[in-house]
Amino acid sequence: MPEYPDISVYIEAIERHALGHVLQQVKHNTPFLLRTVQPPIGSFERQTLIGVRRVGKRIALGFSNGQWMVVHLMIAGRLHWNNKRQALASWVFDNGSMTLTEAGSKRQASLHLFETESDIASVDPGWLEVFTATEAEFAARFTAENHTLKRALTDPHILSGIGNAFSDEILHHAQLSPVALSQKLTPAELARLRDAILNRLTYFTDLLRQQAGTGFPEKVTAFRPEMAVHGKFKQPCPRCSTPVQRIVYGAHETNYCPTCQTGGKLLADRALSRLLGKDWPKTLKEA
Repeated sequence: MPEYPDISVYIEAIERHALGHVLQQVKHNTPFLLRTVQPPIGSFERQTLIGVRRVGKRIALGFSNGQWMVVHLMIAGRLHWNNKRQALASWVFDNGSMTLTEAGSKRQASLHLFETESDIASVDPGWLEVFTATEAEFAARFTAENHTLKRALTDPHILSGIGNAFSDEILHHAQLSPVALSQKLTPAELARLRDAILNRLTYFTDLLRQQAGTGFPEKVTAFRPEMAVHGKFKQPCPRCSTPVQRIVYGAHETNYCPTCQTGGKLLADRALSRLLGKDWPKTLKEA
């Protein structure tokens, strides 16, 4: 799922290409995409795009009549400019077209329409924006409930724009275990975690911005060669060369370095550790 860096670069691309231009036509080719019926989608046509902003992992488009569209790409949704591939939706401006595609057969991407900007609050779960929050605000929100660090980082009710991929990178950078509990962190560890969030999100936003250049980002993926641990199972940790390990749960997995993050301990994989029982290795030496 596109996260803060991807969404930020998408927004910059939309601003470069479409801001200040008139939306001549908007089309959606699947009934599953549009999640609201008011205002009518036709009311956006012949309006000028005057604002683009991020709402968590969503992209909000504001028009000259005061109405807003909010696009959620979910896992496989991607945006393009003047792309001729079959699209779920297209926004035809007076200078070109933005299209939405979604890989696979599942249709999870969504489009919400709002009469006013204040109505966008209905899709805002109340997250904290780390880049604008103070250290005290971050500490208070992050420790308000006692969750594992992995869950707390990816919970949209706690922090904005962080998902499965970049949470792995943040925790590795901070040298913290994904299963450590948020209320057990020391003040120094909380500060280190906040610094890691700012560092990794900034680094990857700058990287994706450089790769996109003046166009739309066309290589939006959760797996990047520049990542330290996410998607790097059994590959060497770039800090200590220990093979990266993982915890698999459902369709997702958490990647981590046992040397840098868990004191050499292997975290129990729900499926394999249940299968192996007492034979599940507890350390790398036992593996």
